[in-house]
Amino acid sequence: MDKAIIELGQEHRQKAVHTLSMAFAHDPAMAWMFPDSVVRARRLPLLMDWMFVDHLRHGMVLGTPGCEAVTLWRPPGTVHDHTALTPLSALRFVRMLGTAVLRADRIDRRIGHHLPAGEQQFYLRMAAVRADRQGQGLGGLVIRAGLEHSDKAGLPAVLETATQSNVGLYRALGFDVISNWKVARDGPQFWTMQRASTR
Repeated sequence: MDKAIIELGQEHRQKAVHTLSMAFAHDPAMAWMFPDSVVRARRLPLLMDWMFVDHLRHGMVLGTPGCEAVTLWRPPGTVHDHTALTPLSALRFVRMLGTAVLRADRIDRRIGHHLPAGEQQFYLRMAAVRADRQGQGLGGLVIRAGLEHSDKAGLPAVLETATQSNVGLYRALGFDVISNWKVARDGPQFWTMQRASTR
């Protein structure tokens, strides 16, 4: 098993995006955003590539050297940051997401609404493990590496998941549900969770 967890960089981009795209291919939120599986398969890598690059610039990307496991984190000061919506950025999002851009915006706004207020927290935006390495403890290993940062700072960590089976996994890492909500009447259920610092 890969025991080294490192801060990923631009050189890991292709492999990391592949891991993120495959891990979220059947995620309820992504399935609601892109109901057509063919469209989802085409659009999701574009979204994950943007997410990866965005977190290289404004967050923290941790994973295994081969990108079998990848996590995207927002440290304090960037938790509630949003890309400024200019005509150019709006055009970029439409090109990336197509007609899903409105649902993506709705999910993003609802997530932000249910995150605890303020910046004194670490936000686990995404966690992914490659399919052939799932069940080997890599997910917990890479998440704990991020939690070391929040513990060192004496700050809580937060996340949300739209996959109910993940709730128990995150509970095992010390997270508790603080909010349970739906993005829309026909949308997926979300669980926002928080973990207090152990410091």
